[in-house]
Amino acid sequence: MPKISLKGQQMPESPIRKLVPYSEIAKKKGHKVYHLNIGQPDIKTPQVALDAVKNADIKVLEYSHSAGFESYRIKLSNYYKTHDLPIDVADIIITTGGSEALLFAMGSTMDAGDEIIIPEPFYANYNGFSTASGVKVVPVISTIDEGFALPPIADFEKLITPRTKAILICNPGNPTGYLYSKEEIMQLAEIVKKYDLFLIADEVYREFIYDGEEHFSVMNVPGLEENAIMIDSVSKRYSMCGARIGCIVSKNKALMTTAMKFAQARLSPPTYAQIASEAALDTPKSYFEAVITEYKDRRDTLIAELNKIEGVKVATPKGAFYCIAKLPIKNADHFAQWLLESYNHNGETVMVAPAAGFYSTPGVGLDEVRIAYVLKKEDLIRSVAILKEALKTYNSL
Repeated sequence: MPKISLKGQQMPESPIRKLVPYSEIAKKKGHKVYHLNIGQPDIKTPQVALDAVKNADIKVLEYSHSAGFESYRIKLSNYYKTHDLPIDVADIIITTGGSEALLFAMGSTMDAGDEIIIPEPFYANYNGFSTASGVKVVPVISTIDEGFALPPIADFEKLITPRTKAILICNPGNPTGYLYSKEEIMQLAEIVKKYDLFLIADEVYREFIYDGEEHFSVMNVPGLEENAIMIDSVSKRYSMCGARIGCIVSKNKALMTTAMKFAQARLSPPTYAQIASEAALDTPKSYFEAVITEYKDRRDTLIAELNKIEGVKVATPKGAFYCIAKLPIKNADHFAQWLLESYNHNGETVMVAPAAGFYSTPGVGLDEVRIAYVLKKEDLIRSVAILKEALKTYNSL
């Protein structure tokens, strides 16, 4: 029998999606499932984006340029500049989602066996992208007790080896919602310059910042032009997860020339999705003001309700729309499956993402879950009420 590749065997399952079969079974039983497991916003996609696709007069669905529509890149550059990001058209390659941008970044900067340092917990697919690229993730642990703040720079420094090629951060973070301060970004900038590394910043949640805080981009660090790589996406900003459009951004010419070779190898990003994404840039400011107000209210509601449950610990996120909650259980994987397979409260249950999958250090995060507050407030309150009752039942088994 032909053998599956070692790389294929090592590819991790998604902690976000692996429980889907159990949620499908729960629904077939007639149970309502509140999905707290996935960052799929229920916010409406801007109408201007949907109309652009609907009204597109296309006779032949052609390839686009490998870097994406020039018109889109020009408009995107102007968008960034209005947000005080000094990004030119030549600094942008459009990708099939932020996921492809990350794969291009890794492929352009690292060889098989090289190492990338990532503060954990981190977006679970970083593990998958690294495995696919033959790259070793070297984690530096941030903790819920510290609110998932950037670990001390000394912790990074002692992990750097001749194989280290980059540090990767998500700012604000998925799954923690942590927002790195300007001071923390500057500390990272110093260390990557000192050791001649790349600093890859996944900034797809840039707009989702709360409490008067401000986002500070790696693209705004003076003297970091050769080291900085920014990853972006329309998925969350415009509630367009299905568009699968992102971009890789850098002022490093050699890097962008290399990334273009990867872009050419996959030919081009999807045409209709680029049409929608280009049009989405005309979304009025009022859209974001309303969305951010809504998410802040949801965050405040979720955190307040979670803090009412005895034994639960949660760090208040400053951005994005996720939080990590530490539960009074031993194994969140087992608990999450049990919620779907064996539990309901008045015909309803919840689906959470076990947080161990957001770490690469074995045995860490076993009692934690990631919760996405992408549901309306009434549903969040009900979800936490179900979670509270479920914990009582589960811990009495």
